[in-house]
Amino acid sequence: MKKLLPTSTVGSLPKPTWLSTPEKLWSPWKLENSILQEGKQDALRVSLQEQQLAGLDIICDGEQTRQHFVTTFIEHLSGVDFENRKTVKIRDRYEASVPVVVDKIARKKGVFVEDAKFLRKQTNKPIKWALPGPMTMVDTLYDDHYHSREKLAWEFAKVLNEEARELQDAGVDIIQFDEPAFNVFFEEVNDWGMAVLEKAIEGLHCETAVHICYGYGIKANNDWKKTLGSEWRQYEEIFPKIQKSNIDIVSLECHNSGVPLELMELVRGKKIMVGAIDVANNRIETPEEVANTLRKALKFVDIENLYPCTNCGMAPLSRPIANAKLSALSKGAEIIRKELGI
Repeated sequence: MKKLLPTSTVGSLPKPTWLSTPEKLWSPWKLENSILQEGKQDALRVSLQEQQLAGLDIICDGEQTRQHFVTTFIEHLSGVDFENRKTVKIRDRYEASVPVVVDKIARKKGVFVEDAKFLRKQTNKPIKWALPGPMTMVDTLYDDHYHSREKLAWEFAKVLNEEARELQDAGVDIIQFDEPAFNVFFEEVNDWGMAVLEKAIEGLHCETAVHICYGYGIKANNDWKKTLGSEWRQYEEIFPKIQKSNIDIVSLECHNSGVPLELMELVRGKKIMVGAIDVANNRIETPEEVANTLRKALKFVDIENLYPCTNCGMAPLSRPIANAKLSALSKGAEIIRKELGI
């Protein structure tokens, strides 16, 4: 990125009400067959326009073509049974009915590649595409075949790498892997999780990112945050390993969180997507509040490495709220640019 303080959202944005039920995760589609495909592309256009109007510098797909950031990718893999589900506790936090791995994992064809090509044709701005990380995928289903979280994660890393290479060829500038599980399973991250993520980015020459948050603004996540005390030091457990990795960008939750900002020193030299927008409530940040978060972050991140961003995805929010928050993000970054004479 040539522009300093380039702004972006982590990933998901609210879908139009004519496409799916708003303010809800795993929301079912309201359209079917070819009309659904047309509707998804229209939603991509709308999402692009709204991001551009908000002043974002890096464009994402807003996850308009998928119901969920993890399971939509898994749906396109063989070896997974979506009919006979089982209930598991996701991230040791909340129970969900999930698909079951019943055979060897394989990717038959590109999952998001055509969508990425479509988005690439709509804008000249840098585009970012998010994929679920291997460990988070493992934690979002039931394994009845490999019987090993690590073995299953390596299989997911292989198919993710296939997808990432094709997304890169489709013109994606940044490929982001969403790994909220990294904030929970520290021993596994340091044992094999980071090595598995390295496999997923193997051979890529576009920029790569890992997004590690404290979750969507849903009740289960908000309740969990209340148990973390005044300081959230989970990043301290995993940042040293990430700092030594080949990942280019680290996306973290910052605004309205209990994360001690000095923990960013542990990934000094990496580019940091600093979450300056809280996605867990409907209050719209002022540009000055965003700027203040960025000022604090600049004590620990070189300005050329600071990417203002949201804490997490905003699918559970309404479109007006999400758009207003994105606008505040852009205006807050502009305040800092003017202060520094950029």
